[in-house]
Amino acid sequence: MKTARKPKHLKKTMRRLFRYLIARPLPLIIIVLLTIWSGFTNVYGIYLMREIIDQYIINFDLQGLQKALIKLAFLFGTGAISALIYNPLMVKYSQTVIAQIRNELFTHSQKLPLSYFDGTPRGEIMNYFTNDVDTLNQALNTGFTTIIYSMVTGIGTIVFLFLIDPFLSLIVVFFIVVMFFMVLRNSANMRKAFGSVQHQTASLNSYVEEMMLGLKVSAMFSHQNEDMAEFNRRNDALTKSGTYAHTLVLRKTPMIVSLSYFNYAISSIAGALFVLKGWLTVGALGSYLIYVRQSSNPFNNFMTQLNALYNGLSGAERIFTFLDLEPEVDEGKVRLVSAVEIDGAIKETEHPTHSLAWKIPKNDGGVTYKIFTGRVEFNNVTFGYKKDERVLNDISLYAEKGDKVALVGSTGAGKTTIINLITRFYEINSGTITYDGIDIRDIKKDDLRRSVSVVIQDTHLFTGTIYENIAYPSPDATIVEVERAAKIAHAHDFIVKLPQGYDTLLYDNGANLSSGQRQLIAIARAAILQPPVLILDEATSSIDTRSERLIEKAMDELMEDKTVFVIAHRLSTIRNAKAILVLEKGSIIERGSHEDLILEQKVYYQLYTGQFEWT
Repeated sequence: MKTARKPKHLKKTMRRLFRYLIARPLPLIIIVLLTIWSGFTNVYGIYLMREIIDQYIINFDLQGLQKALIKLAFLFGTGAISALIYNPLMVKYSQTVIAQIRNELFTHSQKLPLSYFDGTPRGEIMNYFTNDVDTLNQALNTGFTTIIYSMVTGIGTIVFLFLIDPFLSLIVVFFIVVMFFMVLRNSANMRKAFGSVQHQTASLNSYVEEMMLGLKVSAMFSHQNEDMAEFNRRNDALTKSGTYAHTLVLRKTPMIVSLSYFNYAISSIAGALFVLKGWLTVGALGSYLIYVRQSSNPFNNFMTQLNALYNGLSGAERIFTFLDLEPEVDEGKVRLVSAVEIDGAIKETEHPTHSLAWKIPKNDGGVTYKIFTGRVEFNNVTFGYKKDERVLNDISLYAEKGDKVALVGSTGAGKTTIINLITRFYEINSGTITYDGIDIRDIKKDDLRRSVSVVIQDTHLFTGTIYENIAYPSPDATIVEVERAAKIAHAHDFIVKLPQGYDTLLYDNGANLSSGQRQLIAIARAAILQPPVLILDEATSSIDTRSERLIEKAMDELMEDKTVFVIAHRLSTIRNAKAILVLEKGSIIERGSHEDLILEQKVYYQLYTGQFEWT
């Protein structure tokens, strides 16, 4: 059982959620009307039983009784049919709303800047898609109609009780008020108790997840006993808090039931006395006692569903907070298009070609084209992930088509940051970065990133086949194109030896492959598009020396006529780079070819000859 967590901005959240609900008003109106009718027939049918007993049963009027029973059966029948219709309608309607919210969540997550994900735990983000959506789903599926039904039957019961006898009705009202305050007090204790349960559950789950990921380390250092002791401590804490919380839940039902029976007993005695005194008819007493017997049901159902509704609205509030996060800003207007050059003029074409061009809008509404050569230039670029911390200091560099630029330096020197800025995952503080002389802030981000292919050290493979993973950047790629990319990366030979070949299913980030094989798949994925700009961030870090030699040959083919940036700790892989930039604390301290830097006999020379190691 989940305790109610009232949202901080209840009215605002309800108004926003209501906009989703009224997006399709006709089904919602039908659901509300059917729910109201179903609840009304329940309470009104009981009121009609007074007339049936007093006028037909006591007077032995069988003909009148038959007509009354047919009327009653029709009334209850329409109510039952209404319930059969509105329940599946509400489920279908709520699932449509939830599907729309899920879609908006995922779409919005794709638009958020990378800095948001850097500073937000993955579990917190997943919570929007799982727990928050689930609680809202539960509230909409049954809570919405149950609250309406409970309000109709609850108000109807009180109204008809007063129509039967105002004085006897005061007994029922008194017990309902007593139940309300008892449940309210118990709910406050339950809220605290289940808050503790949620905290202890999160603690235990996070510990179990961490231990499952670190099983090898635990076994290596024979730490199982200590790990088991910590697990027992957290498990015992959860057991104690769970026992107390669920005890409070189990107290609630007997408490309400006992009060209901006590209410019924007193009402029966009082009602019998009223009949004996002639103040109440037998039929009225029958209807009155049925109302008394079910008077606690609407109250119980309303309080239970109100609890679920609060949970759902709390989930909705967090979802809306996520949806209100500022998306990544993209003011770029320059597009990257396929083009052909005819008689010196650049013509855009819808058919893919090996030639790409920048499509640059002009102030007069026209456009001009510029062949994409792949020149990347940094001009006095300064950047920091935080305002008061600089990662790059006044960086200037450039790379032409066919150039291979290598970045070396210690951890935290700024190598990967430069790569992130090329793809505009972050916005620079000052300076400019240009592609073929065009400021990257003027280029649409999708087009900018489409021109670049990246192989990073921390390879991520998706659940799916090897074919699907290699073809990920180009879903329409044929098996011939996928195999060509795999051969460039020298992954084809090991793939065809697998039982299912390219149809081998990968799962858990490619856990059924070795780290080197995963890296080869990632390189093949980068090769399939033949991008104009290629970035290799420790691309051969997980590959053995023999495979590395093969990869170097493949890379030479892949990098031909491309602008290439390479980050590598293995300096043997960058000896043929046109320019090697040595970074330290966000600044370029050396630059030149391998031969030039060796002759200078400074930091790079010491690093290459083993006299110095990066920390």
